[in-house]
Amino acid sequence: MTESQDARRRELGLFLRTRRERIQPGEVGFAPGLRRRTPGLRREEVALLAGVGVTWYTWLEQGRDINVSAQVLEGIARTLRLDRLERNHLYTLAGLQIGPTPGDCTLLTPAIQKMLDAVTPYPAIVMNERYDILAFNQAYCQVVLDLNQIAVEERNILWLNFVSDKWNCTFLDGESIRRHMVASYRAALASHLSEPSWQELTQGLLARSPEFAAMWERYDVASPSTRVKMIDHPEVGLMRVDPAILWLTQGGQFRANVYTAADEETEAKLRMLVDDAPKVSAGRGAVRPAEARVGPGQSPREQVFS
Repeated sequence: MTESQDARRRELGLFLRTRRERIQPGEVGFAPGLRRRTPGLRREEVALLAGVGVTWYTWLEQGRDINVSAQVLEGIARTLRLDRLERNHLYTLAGLQIGPTPGDCTLLTPAIQKMLDAVTPYPAIVMNERYDILAFNQAYCQVVLDLNQIAVEERNILWLNFVSDKWNCTFLDGESIRRHMVASYRAALASHLSEPSWQELTQGLLARSPEFAAMWERYDVASPSTRVKMIDHPEVGLMRVDPAILWLTQGGQFRANVYTAADEETEAKLRMLVDDAPKVSAGRGAVRPAEARVGPGQSPREQVFS
């Protein structure tokens, strides 16, 4: 078993354990009992409900090198009451393909920057699965954060949210949005467990942000959020933005997030902010490994954007 496979199986075991521990015995017909030493279901109870052997399931949760079929995974997914995203995460960690094979990454072209500039006054950025910011428009710089003033190696949404202290507007319900962002990152990580850049970013966030570490411990998985967000901007006050996500590659490696106005008042405020902004160009930049992002004197704060 390769190092990558070993890491994936360890993650699979951890994921299965956290999912069974959240299910109360009474929810699936078992008596609560007085001598339960662990929360949620026992391994033998999951095995019984899923129709698999106790030893086999124990080995699966321990990360042993065993074969697993889609039929068996479906039984486990039903037993653990996994939603669609969690089920897909389970398949990915088990090494089984769901949907089309991800296509090869493609470089961002000048046309992408033209598209971002064309959606002004709406803030827009292009990110990869790791939340590195690869491109942005001037509206994003004026409304959210002037990325021209941020070092290229620090242009990562997770790092900026949990460690940096440079946002110029506040997103309400910040904890909930950050929690969803961590869950989205965790889901994407399943396909990149052996890649050093992902591990460096994860370990850097765990070391620098107790809030990230606490959310990471929950082991939630999710897709990128598209719900309406409330911005309390220091110049124009409250705005409601409605995110539109555009996938730029077949495998979903790159996505453009365009934050449209959810109402006429927000539309007017966005146009006011962008029309009053200095006409400087936005841009793109290569993102270096996360180890370069650790800087002295930085602390997490409430601002978010996912």
